[in-house]
Amino acid sequence: MTELGPVAWPPAPIRTERLVLREPEPGDRAAFIELLASPDVHTYLGGPRARHELEREMPGVPERWPGSFVVALDGAMIGQILLRRAPQDRRPAAAGKVDLGYLFLPRAWGRGYAAEACAAALDWLDDVLPDEPVVLATQTANVRSMRLAAKLGFTEVERFHAWDAEQWLGLRSPGHAPV
Repeated sequence: MTELGPVAWPPAPIRTERLVLREPEPGDRAAFIELLASPDVHTYLGGPRARHELEREMPGVPERWPGSFVVALDGAMIGQILLRRAPQDRRPAAAGKVDLGYLFLPRAWGRGYAAEACAAALDWLDDVLPDEPVVLATQTANVRSMRLAAKLGFTEVERFHAWDAEQWLGLRSPGHAPV
């Protein structure tokens, strides 16, 4: 994945009704390790990373690059939103487009936080790069992610087989308001 391009970074924190999307801070390190080591979070993402490796390798302030937002609830990290440009060697329908990714801690699931945070990140993207289509890929077996993609306004472009599972690629046209 590559940078977003000519976007001023970091933006001011993005506030929603319940959440704040912001740059990572040193206090987020433990939550990043929990997120990346969680078998539940990585069920459809190839499996978790080993906690001891993450403890050793994780920098003091993780994932600081344009397009990486921490999602915080009451000041504590509950997830991450990723907006990065898909590389040219990706699926032809995704190559060069902004790719939306998200990870949330299991304790934050089922409360609408992912939809709220992703919608806010997409609104921000529409403001800074108004003509950008956005893609999202997920396994078709990940029913929650499929529902979220539909709610955010992504429509199916293709299904394909990769990583021993059926994958779904959706596209959100520029300026599309989530449902």
